[in-house]
Order: sequence, then C-alpha cells, then structure tokens
Amino acid sequence: MQLLYSVRSERMLMEQLEYNLLFRWFVGLTANEPVWHPTVFTKNRDRLLEGAVSEEFFSLIVEQARAKKLLSDEHFTVDGTLIEAWAGQKSFQRKKSDDDALNPPPRDPGNNPTVNWHRQKRKNDTHQSLTDPSARLFRKTSGAEATLAYMGHVLTENRNGLVVDVRVTQATGTAERDAAAEMLRGKPASRSATLGADRGYDTAEFVKQMREMKVTPHVAQNDSRRRSAVDARTTPHE
Repeated sequence: MQLLYSVRSERMLMEQLEYNLLFRWFVGLTANEPVWHPTVFTKNRDRLLEGAVSEEFFSLIVEQARAKKLLSDEHFTVDGTLIEAWAGQKSFQRKKSDDDALNPPPRDPGNNPTVNWHRQKRKNDTHQSLTDPSARLFRKTSGAEATLAYMGHVLTENRNGLVVDVRVTQATGTAERDAAAEMLRGKPASRSATLGADRGYDTAEFVKQMREMKVTPHVAQNDSRRRSAVDARTTPHE
C-alpha cells in the first residue's frame, strides 16, 4: 500500500492507518484497534527481508500453482524495468580520493562547500550516490533522462501468464539479459523451451547462450542499422 499510494515513509504510513479506513481494512485492523509504532513496524520489515521470508513466501505460491498444473515448463516470457532509487541526483557526487583531503573545495561565507555541478560529466565509475551507494545512473533508452535506479526482472510462463521468478539487480546495459539467463537456469535441463522477449535481448551472445540452454529465442528482431542475431532457425515459423 505504501508503494501503490505513494506514501513517502513508514512513519507517514502509520499516520494514515490512524484514520484511513481503507488502509485499516486492508491490514485487518478494526476502527478501534491501536496502530503499530513506526519503529516496531520498521524493525519487523527488516526482519522480513533479512530472513528471506518474502522469497520463501513467493516460492510457496509458485509451488501451489505448479501442484494445480497451472504452470508451463516449455514457454516463457521475460522482461525488465527500471526501479527508481530513493536518492536524489544531487547525492550523486564524485567518489572520494586521497587528493580530496589535500585539496578540499572552497567554502562560502556560510561554511558550505561551493561546488558547481553544471555541465560536469558524471559516470558510475567516478561518481557514487551518498544516499544509496548501490544505485547506478542509468537510462534504458536513448534520449531518455538518466536516473539513479535499479532494475527489476520478471519471468512469466505463457500458459496462464503467472510469474515464476523475479530478480532485482544493479542497472547495467547487460542486466536484463544476465538476469534472464539466471532465471531460466531453474528450468529442467533436459527439456527444451521457448523464450519471448523484446528486441533489447537480440544480441549474438544472448541468443547463443539461450541455444546452449536448449531455449529457442523468440526475440523481436533488432535489425535497424544492424544484423539481427535471430536467424533462420527461428524466423520461418509463424
């Protein structure tokens, strides 16, 4: 609910629960029950993530679908998306070096560093977010604005469109293809399969890797000013 309704913090989420009947109904609180203290809620959330409980919960749901024969082991679709990091662009600053201690930036009369970031090239190998060091400056398409982000990846089976695996990775140019290969390693090794994907997956290395894993790449061809890696072994079929 915090994500769906853009509640900025867990403390604000607890405040919403004090008076928002929809939120109370969703979490199972009656109108008179006390709301959790924000600190307790945060600690419990940390335990949930650190104990890998959410991953186990997801795995149990997938196994339930498999037991009811709702999953296909032959046909899959994969895709990735950017997840914006909770860090501002101003936090993306040059990494500290030994020279910084010897040559600190000049300060204004208010004792604040006077640093001008205008027109300065910022790259992941030289800069890092002070708020979220693991986030990377990335843009998924040319012409789009580069943002501090992670990448989320989802693998679905095509019989009922159910999600069978997920990943969250750092945002890199190869993250989508790397995550797809990692998730497909869970399929039975002896069984062949197909994988649907957009043209961002149309690279010679990825197509070769899929064929070695007995996966036919049903990948949209990227043949604009280049040669597609999806060859005639796949394209003759409807």
